[in-house]
Amino acid sequence: MATKTARKPKTEKSYEYAWTGTDRRGKKIKGKLRAANDAIVRADLRKQGVTPIKVQKQITLSFGKPKIATGDIAVFSRQLATMMKAGVPLVQALDIVGKGHNNQSMQELILAIKAEIEGGTSLTNALRKHPLYFDDLFCNLVEAGEQAGVLETLLDRIATYKEKTESMKKKIKKALVYPASVIVVGVVVTAILLIFVVPIFAELFESFGAELPAFTQLVLNMSYFIQDYWWAILLGMAATVILLSNLWKRSPKFRELIDRAMLKAPIFGSIMHKSALARFARTTSTMFAAGVPMVEALESVSGATGSIVYGNAVKEMREDIATGQSLRLAMEQQPLFPHMVKQMVAIGEESGALDDMLSKVADFYEEEVDNAVDSLSSLMEPLIMVVLGTLVGGLVVAMYLPIFKLGAVI
Repeated sequence: MATKTARKPKTEKSYEYAWTGTDRRGKKIKGKLRAANDAIVRADLRKQGVTPIKVQKQITLSFGKPKIATGDIAVFSRQLATMMKAGVPLVQALDIVGKGHNNQSMQELILAIKAEIEGGTSLTNALRKHPLYFDDLFCNLVEAGEQAGVLETLLDRIATYKEKTESMKKKIKKALVYPASVIVVGVVVTAILLIFVVPIFAELFESFGAELPAFTQLVLNMSYFIQDYWWAILLGMAATVILLSNLWKRSPKFRELIDRAMLKAPIFGSIMHKSALARFARTTSTMFAAGVPMVEALESVSGATGSIVYGNAVKEMREDIATGQSLRLAMEQQPLFPHMVKQMVAIGEESGALDDMLSKVADFYEEEVDNAVDSLSSLMEPLIMVVLGTLVGGLVVAMYLPIFKLGAVI
């Protein structure tokens, strides 16, 4: 006899509705709700003591679904933790958070998780079905919370961890984007001058009939080259970007090479080191406080440092700890970790407060990164003036040298 396979509960599609109504005192109010149809909106409003007057479906033009960012996952974790701490059941909390989310893709994700749980799946298994958004670290912490019966506490820890990590990523991006923007602006300004301004001077110089200064001739040659071969330059730049992008995606050795170069770079290298240390300490502290065994915790930590070099070091430490070594002794074999970090770990292991010590290390390095980024921003302002001044000023001097030379002859 054939057995029927259980169907997965289908997630009902929802839409945004704008409504107008009156409250119990007869005051006219309005707002927005997301639901499957207008009948559900009217029913929800009546439950809240609102008499609906008008309910209208909102039509939005969109080109593809919005992406789910890491920040969306952090906000989801915080909202879920807050609701569960307030005593709201998990399924109801997911329903409230999901329907109230502005990002349609995030809303569908949350409601899909809710549907899985209503079908009898645990939260951990429901999250594991979406590895693109919930990594092993997230799932392991949720699993530890479910097993220990302290899910709301672990969700709160996850939310704090995600918020701290996201803040760290934004600081690193700020440190890297600023100098990159200076380079791009400098290149664009120089290209505009060479293509549109220098040719005007070139026509003037031809009427002189005299030999031009070497610097001026060099600038003119650059202008002629860009005008004649601009298409080759653009193709070369596009090919380089595509090649580097493919190498980054397909070659672990290339990624490691770039990572090592970034760590050795002046100024930026120090920020990258401190960022990796902060992530290592924060992630290890969160996992250890949740009761996850150190060997299992370091497996997730290795992928959360944001650095291939540090990730490889953590994997080597994990192998040492698996043979019976302490975390401090395993760290002694890795030159990447400063003496202060090793001493804090030693104190934490001796006092039985390793998670607190690592949390303090994370706080210290997060503040260091914050200060370093602020200092870098202050240094970049005069550097921008110097770079742009040198490029633009150099071109201006090159164009006026023949005029000065002609004036001296006259």
